[in-house]
Amino acid sequence: MKAKVLPFLIAALALISAAAPAQTMNLRKVLGQIDASSSKFHDVQADISVDLYTKVVDEHEMQKGMTAFRRQRSGMEMVTRLISASGKPVADLLYKGGQLDYYQPAAAQETVFSGGSRRGEWDTLLATGFGATANDLTSQWTITFQGMDTIDGRQTAKLDLVSKQASFRNNFSKLTIWVDLTRDITLKQIFLQPDGDSRTVTYSHVRYNTHLPDSLFTLRVAKGTQVVHR
Repeated sequence: MKAKVLPFLIAALALISAAAPAQTMNLRKVLGQIDASSSKFHDVQADISVDLYTKVVDEHEMQKGMTAFRRQRSGMEMVTRLISASGKPVADLLYKGGQLDYYQPAAAQETVFSGGSRRGEWDTLLATGFGATANDLTSQWTITFQGMDTIDGRQTAKLDLVSKQASFRNNFSKLTIWVDLTRDITLKQIFLQPDGDSRTVTYSHVRYNTHLPDSLFTLRVAKGTQVVHR
C-alpha cells in the first residue's frame, strides 16, 4: 500500500482521566482508562487540517477536509475527504467491509485495496484512538507515554507509537498522537517517515457519538473514473 494511504488505516490511541493529576499518570493507567472507556465509543466526525512536510526541500503543503469514524457490528468504517489549500479536491477515502477505496478526482482514478486475511489487523489499526481496547493497541504498537498536554483547550495524553509490523515501519518510523482525555478520540497526529518527511493531522469541530448517517460513508465517484484493484 502506498505510504500516503497508510495514515488513514490508522487513526490513534488512548484515553485517561481528565481529573487525574498529570504527574500521577503512567502508561499502565492510560491503558486502564482505555479499557474502561472503549465501550463508550460509537462514532465521531471532525474537520481536519493536514500539514505535509518534505524535509529535503524544507517545504510544507497544506490540505484540509473532514473525516469520520464509526463502529459497526461488521467492523470499523472510515471516510475522509481532502481538498487543497486553494479548495481543489485532492482525494476521498472510504474504508468499509475490510476494503479501502482511494479516489483521486484529478486523476480520474479509484484504487481499491482489499484487506483480505488482514482485515482484522486493518480494523484494529483504524480503531486506534477510537474505541480500541488496551489489548488491541499493545498487539499492534510499542507504546511510550510522553506525559500530558493541552490541545484545543482539552487535556490529552501524548503517546509515541512504534509499529510492531516491519512493513509499516518502512513507511513510518513513529506515530505520535494526542488523545482526548474524556472522549477517547485523537486530536492531533504526527506521522514521521524514515527520511524525515512528516504528516501532521489536527482535528477540530469534533462531533462525538451523534449517530452518523449511512449516507456519509459513501464515495461520490465521477462517471468514467478508472478503477484499479490492488
